[in-house]
Amino acid sequence: MTDTRFQRRRRRVPTAVCTLALALLLTACTALTPGSDTGGNGPRTVPRSTAVPDEDITLRLTFADAPVMVDALIAAFRKKHPRITIEPSYTQFADYVKNIKLSMASETAPDIAQFAVGMDDIAARGDILDLAPYRDTYGWDRDFPAANLEQLSGSGEQATTGRHLYGVPAGLSMTGIYYNKELAAKAGITGPPKTLAEFERQLAAVKEAGMTPLGVGALDSGGLHLWAALVNNMMPPRDYRDWVKGADGATIKTKETLAATDKLTEWSRKGYFNESANGTGQVDSTGQFTRGDSVFLINGNWAAGQLAQAMGDKAGFFLMPGEKPSARAVSSGFSVSYAISSRTEHPEAAGAFLDFLGSPEAAKIVVANGFLPPDAGAVPTPKGVLGEVAREHKRVTADEGMNHFPDFTAPNMLDPLRAGVQKLIAGRVSPGGYLDSLQAVWKERNGK
Repeated sequence: MTDTRFQRRRRRVPTAVCTLALALLLTACTALTPGSDTGGNGPRTVPRSTAVPDEDITLRLTFADAPVMVDALIAAFRKKHPRITIEPSYTQFADYVKNIKLSMASETAPDIAQFAVGMDDIAARGDILDLAPYRDTYGWDRDFPAANLEQLSGSGEQATTGRHLYGVPAGLSMTGIYYNKELAAKAGITGPPKTLAEFERQLAAVKEAGMTPLGVGALDSGGLHLWAALVNNMMPPRDYRDWVKGADGATIKTKETLAATDKLTEWSRKGYFNESANGTGQVDSTGQFTRGDSVFLINGNWAAGQLAQAMGDKAGFFLMPGEKPSARAVSSGFSVSYAISSRTEHPEAAGAFLDFLGSPEAAKIVVANGFLPPDAGAVPTPKGVLGEVAREHKRVTADEGMNHFPDFTAPNMLDPLRAGVQKLIAGRVSPGGYLDSLQAVWKERNGK
């Protein structure tokens, strides 16, 4: 959630925005001709041929994350396939999610679309292609780690058999805490905290030194990322994942999540956030951090490229620490992945672009923009803050601590999550009231 979702608006092409992150209970596939009516019979399959027609082709791509990275990937792909033009259309994430079903059902649906919340309904309806034949023909099982492809497959039996595939990952995302090493040293801080209690002492030390401790862009998703980081470290991973997946009896209102939510409100009361957190977006909070307006910043790896360029060796990164030094490494994240519309007239050309995302050349572009490549061994670990992000991601992967963003729970969960955190920061809702509001949306979605 993914963040670069709120970066600069790109040139718009006349397509509807589209879709997104995967999930559950997808129906069996039917091999219909691209461009024909699905009739709600489930996802179509792509043709097995990967031969790109020798003609001028234009593909439309709609997305909500990492405009700079997308531009670079498109440019590199164009060098390999000069007759294929890809026209990108960037939309802010909140608007992107709201328009999922309408845009993908439209006759003007884009050829390629980034994943986000709600892909389960869209795949079941037949508006994206089942990419399993391309997985087999291109050999994507070799190019992409199994865990990444499983995130983009159906649930239950379909996930087990690997029968269906609905997207391909480009870069992997993860949230954490950036810090300004020079300013931190002025507050007596010599390195990343090993426990949550130590991090709280560091926040207090920065406040005492007359500086702003933590930059939060709560106008969009910065506050939500902070809340999720605290929840991930206090709530047992299985309980959290059951809630996101809609398991029977799952709830977000537990003693652990109450403690995590209360921690966020406590930090707000103590003045640990920038004064205008609720009126500041993630892009602005990141810019303020580069200018030295805060010592710490909550954001995702998508900001690492910008910070590396602006701050050099002054920027550092760490995960929100747990209650004990031995706590597992956890974070919120998902892959920036792409699907192919069932209405595209050029599935082979779109498939060639998805295949390019698994190449070493694409991996270099992904890393240069602060994301993690699906295959960590494809490129050397970078230096500086980019390297710190990569090493923390390896810790999360080793500890199996990567959790979905909380808005993956339901297509309409983002607004209550984001607006609720703003109310927590402003002291206009209690921790219990906030969690009750989230559980109400969960119940509406899951009928339990």
